[in-house]
Amino acid sequence: MIVVAAVVERDGTFLVAQRQSGVHLEGYWEFPGGKCHPGESEVDALRREIREELDADVQAADKLLTTVHEYEDRIVELHFYRCALEGAPRSMLGQELRWIPRAGLRELRFPPADARLIEQLSSKVPDAPTE
Repeated sequence: MIVVAAVVERDGTFLVAQRQSGVHLEGYWEFPGGKCHPGESEVDALRREIREELDADVQAADKLLTTVHEYEDRIVELHFYRCALEGAPRSMLGQELRWIPRAGLRELRFPPADARLIEQLSSKVPDAPTE
């Protein structure tokens, strides 16, 4: 299964959503996104998922990380994209949204497939402000 996810950073915080009840890994936190449809490019899937979940458009998307994780019942190939959004994100599916500071990412329960990304984002030193 190919999955795409948006890593959206604003003022030193990251947009995360809580997985809804009744889905795989319910209650875990994740970066917004979802499955690619057959024949759909990763970026097109990302744009579609963000419109469906957050009622926003993806303005820019640069691949940040690709990882493969084997769960007991499925194998996920996960593509994380650093994204800029056009429009204010709002929950369209009833999922809780939060803006989490870099230092707080390790405090939330993310799916095991996200471990490399959480480590990468948590250990990165934020860019120094430019004047």
